[in-house]
Amino acid sequence: MTQAALSLREKDDYGRAVTQKRPPRPQKRPARPHDAAALVLIDGKGAKARVLLGKRHPALKFMPGKYVFPGGRLERGDRAMTIAGPLDSRDESRLMKVAGKGEDFARALALAAIRECFEETGLALGVSGYGGPARPPACWRAYAAQELLPDLQELHFAARAVTPPFLPRRFDTRFFIADAKQIAARVEGVCHADAELTELVWAPLDKADAYDMPDVTRMVLKEVRARLDAGLSRFAPVPHFHHSRGVWRRDLL
Repeated sequence: MTQAALSLREKDDYGRAVTQKRPPRPQKRPARPHDAAALVLIDGKGAKARVLLGKRHPALKFMPGKYVFPGGRLERGDRAMTIAGPLDSRDESRLMKVAGKGEDFARALALAAIRECFEETGLALGVSGYGGPARPPACWRAYAAQELLPDLQELHFAARAVTPPFLPRRFDTRFFIADAKQIAARVEGVCHADAELTELVWAPLDKADAYDMPDVTRMVLKEVRARLDAGLSRFAPVPHFHHSRGVWRRDLL
């Protein structure tokens, strides 16, 4: 037996050569989730309530062709945008349950939900009469052109969900409920065949899960129904969905 072969073996207590186990290959670390926010727009009440869903472009790498709530990544400029009204203190406290994050982070998440909804659907939530911010951050200029200011008082923090670790793209998304009555401006033509969202649907709330949607969207939709049925109490705990050992877990914030 050659020396090269012996290098792959070791000797037992009797001096016999035995096969040495090769060390396991290091596993690739899961992708780090990006902070994100989404808006769950509700139109109407009770049996007539509808929810806004957008169909993602079929060529996208992340959730292609699925129906989702409008949303996206947190941007640096979301921390600097002027607001007309503050976020509810109880929701703010729950959003801050992340190490090293403060009030500006909680507010930025709520702002990101409004901004992303506008960018993807053309629907701008806010209040008029203020003339818009004097110097809006770059990512807010299109919204500011509508001469509105976002009002965070009307948002309700409804759920947090983290994309499973086995996916190449991951998001730590906070979902906010908003009444469609808060829509103050509309820009036409945002959704089309080549856009991120190819179509918008106002689906009956009690039948919305019939659409082809990701598990996360379906779980959040169920939570939204329950919160609306309970009267959107600010004191109700907020669910936190995350993947652990191959299954979804539901904790409370």
